[in-house]
Amino acid sequence: MNWILVFIGGGMGSMLRYFIAQQLVQSKHFPWATLVSNVFATALLALLVMYLKYGDKPAWLLPLVGVGFCGGFSTFSTFSAENVQLIDQGQWVLLAVNVILSIGGGIGVFVAFTKL
Repeated sequence: MNWILVFIGGGMGSMLRYFIAQQLVQSKHFPWATLVSNVFATALLALLVMYLKYGDKPAWLLPLVGVGFCGGFSTFSTFSAENVQLIDQGQWVLLAVNVILSIGGGIGVFVAFTKL
């Protein structure tokens, strides 16, 4: 049963990531949509971890939201591909900014939300 929940959540997360990519101003210089999706997915996962930490919670919540939705909403593969594009373009400063904001922002959001 969990695989169905992961499938449904993953589809919903992927659709939201696609929506964000379509709605944000597309920049050929910086991958804003991927950054926003990854940081928001991390924040949601951190909130879910905190919520699941206390008391009895529904067993379906982690596979649907944590694994499925957050997994579909975030995207390490696109993050990697966009960083390679920045390397190919010689955009070293933007590459550093993207890596620092994405990784530092993700870890920072997770720590901030789980240490509240």
